[in-house]
Amino acid sequence: MPPYYLLIFFIGAYVLTYLTIPKIIGLVEYKNLMDNPNVRSSHVKKTPTLGGVSFFYTLIFALFFLKILDGSFTEAIYFIPGLTILFIVGLKDDLVVLSPLTKLVAQLAAVSFILSHQSFQIGSLNGFLGIYDIPIFLYYVAGAFIMLTIINAYNLIDGIDGLASIVGIVILVIYTTIFYLTAEYFYVLIALALNGSLIAFLSYNLSSRRKIFMGDTGSLIVGFMISALTLKFLALSPNSYNELPFLLENAPLIAIGILIVPLFDTARVFTIRVANKKSPFSPDRNHTHHILIDSFNLSHQQASFVIGGFNLLFVVLMVILGSTSDNFYLVLFLITTIIILAYIFYRFDYSFSNIKRRILFKRKVDRLKNGVFKKKPNKPKSENVD
Repeated sequence: MPPYYLLIFFIGAYVLTYLTIPKIIGLVEYKNLMDNPNVRSSHVKKTPTLGGVSFFYTLIFALFFLKILDGSFTEAIYFIPGLTILFIVGLKDDLVVLSPLTKLVAQLAAVSFILSHQSFQIGSLNGFLGIYDIPIFLYYVAGAFIMLTIINAYNLIDGIDGLASIVGIVILVIYTTIFYLTAEYFYVLIALALNGSLIAFLSYNLSSRRKIFMGDTGSLIVGFMISALTLKFLALSPNSYNELPFLLENAPLIAIGILIVPLFDTARVFTIRVANKKSPFSPDRNHTHHILIDSFNLSHQQASFVIGGFNLLFVVLMVILGSTSDNFYLVLFLITTIIILAYIFYRFDYSFSNIKRRILFKRKVDRLKNGVFKKKPNKPKSENVD
């Protein structure tokens, strides 16, 4: 594939997103569809949301041109129904909060289109933990579980400025590299298009003047695309792995390494909620990014780049180990890392009441710094009249 195709898809997606997000911000402000802060929020003023709308139409354009570019890219048409379902559900959830069950049913409907295409079918684990061929019904169950887990895990990390975008960019860069090395150019181009859109969105998400959130509309769409790319990565033919710098049987562990941030954070908060006898989907401020901000006094940008940097470093280590180690040592490394991370964050007081007090105090300090509470002028002393 000519290199200029890669540039066209990346730059085209970037420009389309960058030029149209201000229009979305203007419409959201005009219709007052703002995200209002609450006790769990990391922002202190009304902020425009629905930034994920730009991801939807950018991907639809990309899929259209991919189909025009090469008629053999039959996967393109299978993405559109799933994207449309999640776009509608995410949009409604941003405007009128939906129940977790409603969103789960919609996600299951969306992923069914991807699972029905044969190129995503995982027929073998290629010796991972001694497992080779797997039956087709097990693929459907495992495939649905993998995609639903990734979609919801990515949705849950969208809690502070820049985090979901930065983690998404890191993941997409890795998958772009993998699919380029294996000559899966359809997935290279679709990953580049989404990455261009995320990078353009990030500049607004981190802005202090023209800020916008991606909302559930965006996080569900990006999570869906990442889950589809993950499934395709696991479904690559054995010959494709000859071009990759790790052993064939280590692919499932490499996939976990690529998605370590959303998967670890989701497992952690779900465990805490269940231990506290709450629903796994009940909202709180127990996420890893909240702990970094509340306990280490990091800014949103600092916490986001720290987590994104960790994600990239962890993948590099997993690839290095996966090139020589067998499953046992790679699994041992992965489990050890997760235990260490879990212990480190367990040491902090993440009770909701304590974190709530910290947040309220921090906001009060911020208001004082911003001059919200101005010093009242002294009343003039009454003059004595003799």
